[in-house]
Amino acid sequence: MDAVYHALLEVRAPLQQGEYDLHRLVMDELSRQGVPFEHEVSLAPRCRIDLMCSRVGVEIKRGRVERAKVLRQLTRYAACPQVAGLILVTEKSLGLPREIGGKPVRVICLNRLWGIAL
Repeated sequence: MDAVYHALLEVRAPLQQGEYDLHRLVMDELSRQGVPFEHEVSLAPRCRIDLMCSRVGVEIKRGRVERAKVLRQLTRYAACPQVAGLILVTEKSLGLPREIGGKPVRVICLNRLWGIAL
């Protein structure tokens, strides 16, 4: 999980990107750093995560994120046996618990990586 997290800390996303543009930026950085991943992975029926890096799930959100909705989504992902940990990549800050379903959760705020606190 640490390798994926530290690789994602290198992403610098320009403002006004679409969600799939953010997917591409994240995938490009993971590739650049030699972190293998799969895109749009089905974990269970109606449960598809943006990226899986081995057993670490990465969910990417842009714009204003509704905390309760994302928490429900991450809880579904954490319930899947193939997920050992979760990383949420978002443009804006979002407070989440350090664990969901006994699995570690980390949040990367892209605006803060630029030094912008929004």
